Amino acid sequence: MTSRRLDIDRPGKRDLVFLPLGGAGEIGMNLNLYGHAGAWLMVDCGITFGDDSTPGIEVIMPDPAFIVERKQALAGLVLTHAHEDHLGAVHWLWPQLECPIYATPFTAAVLRRKLAEAGLQREARIIEVPMSGCFSVGPFDLELITLTHSIPEPNAVVIRTAAGTVLHTGDWKLDPDPLVGPSSDEEALMRVGEEGVLAMVCDSTNVLVPGTSGSEATVRENLIELVGRMKHRVAVAAFASNVARLETICRAAEANGRRVALVGRSIKRIVEAARETGYLGDVAPFVADADIGYLPRDEVLLICTGSQGEPRSALSRIADDQHPEVSLEAGDTVIFSSREIPGNERAIGRLQNKLASLGIDIVTARDEPVHVSGHPARDELVQMYQWIRPKIAVPVHGEPRHLIAHAELARQCQVPEPVGARNGYVVRLAPGRATVVDEVPHGRLAVDGTRLIPMESAALRDRRRLAWNGAAVVTVVVDGEGRVSGPPQVAIAGVFDRDVEPEIAHEVEDAVTVAVEDLPKARRRDDAQVREAARLAVRRSIRAVCGKRPQIDVHLVRI
Repeated sequence: MTSRRLDIDRPGKRDLVFLPLGGAGEIGMNLNLYGHAGAWLMVDCGITFGDDSTPGIEVIMPDPAFIVERKQALAGLVLTHAHEDHLGAVHWLWPQLECPIYATPFTAAVLRRKLAEAGLQREARIIEVPMSGCFSVGPFDLELITLTHSIPEPNAVVIRTAAGTVLHTGDWKLDPDPLVGPSSDEEALMRVGEEGVLAMVCDSTNVLVPGTSGSEATVRENLIELVGRMKHRVAVAAFASNVARLETICRAAEANGRRVALVGRSIKRIVEAARETGYLGDVAPFVADADIGYLPRDEVLLICTGSQGEPRSALSRIADDQHPEVSLEAGDTVIFSSREIPGNERAIGRLQNKLASLGIDIVTARDEPVHVSGHPARDELVQMYQWIRPKIAVPVHGEPRHLIAHAELARQCQVPEPVGARNGYVVRLAPGRATVVDEVPHGRLAVDGTRLIPMESAALRDRRRLAWNGAAVVTVVVDGEGRVSGPPQVAIAGVFDRDVEPEIAHEVEDAVTVAVEDLPKARRRDDAQVREAARLAVRRSIRAVCGKRPQIDVHLVRI
C-alpha cells in the first residue's frame, strides 16, 4: 500500500481520493468520502440493522470519527436517495458533522421528518436540489442523473474536479416502465461517458444475478391477478420506502374492489412525504386502522410493515395478536412483496411460521412473481459500463464475494483499472494509477437505547457473552482473618434453573468456600485475592458441571 505520499488531512489540487467508511464489503450502512483540493465531500450516510448476534441493538451505523476529526474540511453531504441504508444515520450523526445536506425533494421530505423527531429540524440545513440539477459543493462540481430504483428520485452523482470526473451511481437498475417517476436518463449517462469518466463507483448487490432485474410493471400485473384469486382478508408486506410498490398494491386492490389500509408508522410517514412531493396523488383515500373491522373481510387489503420480520413491526404484532386494531385469521393471506435482506432470514422464518400456525396462507416471491429487485443484474451492469467507459472501476455496496465478482466483470468490460475497496481503504484515483495508498481507522456505532456506543465496547461485549453464557453473582462474607462466615450465596441467570437443579448451586457454593479457605492466611486478608479465588472457583465448577463460561461478579463482605 505504498505510493506517492498523500496528505490525508488536506488532499491536494491534483489529488482525487475515494474513502468508504461503510458499505464497501457489506450491503447497507453506506458512507462514502471523496477528497480533493483540501476538502472532503460525503455521499450518503446510512444505517444497517442488528440481528441475533447484536442483542438489544436494532440500528448500527458507520463510525464517522475520521471525518469528524476533519469536519472543518467537510464541504457537504449529498444524499443519493431516501433508503435507510443511505440516509438513516443522518439524524444520529449530523450533530458531529454540522455540514449542509443536499437532496432532491422526496429525499428531503423524508429526511425532514427524521430530523424533526430528533429535534434537529431548525439546526440541520437541507438544500433542495431539483431532479437533474447541477450545483457546487466546495471544489466539487456536481450533477445529478435520474436513475430508477425501488424508491422515488434515485440519483447517480457526477462529481467533476480538476483531477478528473467520477460517476457515483448510488443504487439503481434499468426499468423501462418504473410506474412511479421517470425512467433512467440514458442520454445523460451517455453524454457523461462521452465527456470522459475517470472512475465509476458502482452498486454491486446483484452482480451474481444473470440477466436483468425485471420491471415494476410486471409486478403490478401479477399482483392484480393474484389478489383477484383471494377470498378473504389480504395483507401485503412490502418495504415502506418502495412507493412504486405501494401504488402497485393500491391498484391491485382497486382492480379487485378492495379498500386499502396502511398499517405501520413508517409506511404512513413515507406516504405523507410522497404526497407532499407529488407522488401517489391519484390513489384513493386510505381506510383508518380503527375502521378496518367494520369492512367485510373480502373488501379490505392491508399494506403492512414487517417484511423483514422486525419484532416490533405491524405484521409481527398482528401475528402475535397484539395489534390494537387489526387481526388476521385462518383463510386470510399474507403476501411478502419484498426480498429477504441477508441476515434477516431467521426473523422472517419465525414470522412466517407464526402466521402459518394461525392458518394464514403465505405467498412469497418464491411462489409467485410478486417482487423485482431494485438493483442491477449483470446485463444492466454491462450496459452501464458500455455507456460510461470509465478508466477505473470501484465496486461498492456489496459483500466481498459481490465486490470480487464485480471487479472481474469490470475487467471483462475492458475497464483498465478495477480497484478493490473496503471500508477504511484510502483509494487514490488521481494522479497516476488507481491504488490503495492507506487505511484509516474505521468501525461501527450502535444505537443502544438513546445513545450511540462503539460496537466493540465492553458493554456490548459483555451483553453478547451474557446472551450466550449467562451470568453468576456470588456473595462471600468473611471475617477480618478471611474465614468464610456462612455459606456463600450464588445468584444465577441464564445458566441453570436453581429450583430444578439446586445441587448445582450447592456445589458452586461449596467450591467457593473451599477456594477461599485454602488461601494462605496473608492472602485471605487481601480483598482482591479473595475475590479472584472465589471467581475462579465459580468459573471452574460451572464449567465442569454445565459446560458454560458465565459472566461472573463477586461481592465480598468483610465483617
